[in-house]
Amino acid sequence: MNNMKSPSLPLLTRLKLLLLHLIEYISSRSDGTINRRLFNLFHLKTSAPAKKCINNVHVSTSDVVIDPSRNLWLRLFTPARATGPLPLIVYFHGGGFNKYGPDTVYFDDMCSHLAARLLAVVASVNYRIAPEHRRYPSQYEDGFDALKFIDQRHNDFIYVNTDVRKCFIGGDSAGANIAHHVTVRAAEQADQFSQLRIAGMLALQPFFGGEERTDSELRLTKVPVLSVHATDAYWREFLPEGADRNHPAAHVFASGDEQFRNLDFPASLVVVGGNDPLQDWDRRYVEWLKGCGKRVVVAEYPYAFHGFYAFPELPEFKLLVDDVMDFIREQVNSS
Repeated sequence: MNNMKSPSLPLLTRLKLLLLHLIEYISSRSDGTINRRLFNLFHLKTSAPAKKCINNVHVSTSDVVIDPSRNLWLRLFTPARATGPLPLIVYFHGGGFNKYGPDTVYFDDMCSHLAARLLAVVASVNYRIAPEHRRYPSQYEDGFDALKFIDQRHNDFIYVNTDVRKCFIGGDSAGANIAHHVTVRAAEQADQFSQLRIAGMLALQPFFGGEERTDSELRLTKVPVLSVHATDAYWREFLPEGADRNHPAAHVFASGDEQFRNLDFPASLVVVGGNDPLQDWDRRYVEWLKGCGKRVVVAEYPYAFHGFYAFPELPEFKLLVDDVMDFIREQVNSS
């Protein structure tokens, strides 16, 4: 049996997936790379400033420029009438390192829901995308620089009571890969931060890999959103010329365990989906973190496909919000 049997998806989810697959089909070349001109024609974006109401909580959005020379900016999602101090989530969107942004309708909607339901300030970072705007390590550099900017300038653009000493670094898919590497660098260079402290990491279906083909990659060939053909193309466009998937950006387990073991790396929440081809890599990441003496909380949803968090109408989205809320509360109360 190639794929796990799942409950029927809601009609709204099926329509969204149909649109997503149609855009991917139109804008993808035969080798898996993206035709940027065609993709941009159909890329659904939202503008800021804006306001929306979610679960009776009003969320306002605003864009903050960090470095216009490399199009580095963030979109801030701020819940209204929340009593502070609020936790801060610095978020990196997914998309295989080569597409999307904080203004993509899916990520704008998801971060709005997180801000409203978690009562947290969310700063979603727009980083350079591969391959036109630089490969590895540009995305990691952008993420780290965004973190330093928030540390130094947060009082200039965050107007609610927010505790940057209770900062969570989060991301989904490729964004979770960025979140990991940015968190590692922040731990290595903690002296560069005067106020910001990382209380935890949120890794939603993180995008890791290697030359080996895992069981889930071979077995889950007809699930929504992600395929091995696509992930191979993402790595080719992102990794340095001539590198294979065992490069430490993708195969983090290949890096020096002893050095990582000695880092003050925060507790992590790792989200695993039972219908996600990446799930075996995600589980290996969990075991690697544990083996290095790091605290890990695993949230596993048996029927979740890759990218389920972009569909707030799914039952797994509510489970995700509850698990993230519990994790944040635990880290805030223990620090």
